[in-house]
Amino acid sequence: MYGQIVIGPPGAGKSTYCYGLFQFLSAIGRKLCIINLDPANDRLPYPCALDIRDYMDLDEIMEDLNLGPNGGLMYAMELLLANSIEEFITKVRQLADDKNYLIFDCPGQIELFTHHSALYKVFKALTLQLRLRLCVVSLIDSIYLTSPSQYVSILLLSLRSMLQLDLPHVNVISKIDKLKSYGELPFRLEYYTEVQDLHYLTSHLINESNSILGQNYVKLTEMIAELVEEYHLVSFEVLSIEDKRSMINLLTLIDKATGYSFGSEIGGDSIWSEAVRQGGFAPTGYQDVDIHERWIDQKDLYDAKERELEKELRENGADSVDDVDEELGFGEEY
Repeated sequence: MYGQIVIGPPGAGKSTYCYGLFQFLSAIGRKLCIINLDPANDRLPYPCALDIRDYMDLDEIMEDLNLGPNGGLMYAMELLLANSIEEFITKVRQLADDKNYLIFDCPGQIELFTHHSALYKVFKALTLQLRLRLCVVSLIDSIYLTSPSQYVSILLLSLRSMLQLDLPHVNVISKIDKLKSYGELPFRLEYYTEVQDLHYLTSHLINESNSILGQNYVKLTEMIAELVEEYHLVSFEVLSIEDKRSMINLLTLIDKATGYSFGSEIGGDSIWSEAVRQGGFAPTGYQDVDIHERWIDQKDLYDAKERELEKELRENGADSVDDVDEELGFGEEY
């Protein structure tokens, strides 16, 4: 039994990712269901198989205990763990027994996956009792790359969540298709995804710091960057939810992290498993195209080519396995 735990700060695109993943996995024949673990999310864009709101009401918790949104969410997770965890696990088992790939859509409060233990304990119970193989997918909005200090902060956030949740982890810069509109980056995109040589940020941190924080602010940020580099655990993939190639790349990495790519017959996704066996796509999902070129330098050109291919596919249809592979982006060259 396999699945993903989708985490990230508010606005990172978690629910949008879950919906996009629902569409993508359905297209390749993989059975799945999405489980909402955010009691504050009352506008779910996807069909929800199991909803934490069936077990509690966040507004009532906040009113009865005089808690704010963050405190209410942490208490809600504690309440699930204390009062409803066995019933919750039973419901998840029923979904998993039907050979469903499980997607857990988590709240956006970072405390829940950096230092508060309730969410960790929920997934620990699931993995032990159901033998689930889960991968954490941590989404970070691409706008954080535009500020050196914010970039360092998301490095620390990513590292802390990796250590806290203690599961296979894929960090993802989401909304990568919007990055070009935010302005020019001081470094190439690969610099931010590979997370190396962070000392090059120092001059940009000095320019960014204000008179109030000054050198202390720069020194603190440098120390955080050094800490992240010492662990050498954090790196990023990039994702545009509407771009099939980046979805292919990301799903390939997640499947390898959980072992799904070596036993994918259980999900019924024969198209995907056959493509994996035959090596029908490049590891990057872009036939080794430079990601800075794809999303920054030549974004408009690549987008136009994608639209052209989509139009051709809609007009011609997919009449064979090769056509389906092509539709999903396997073996395609720009």
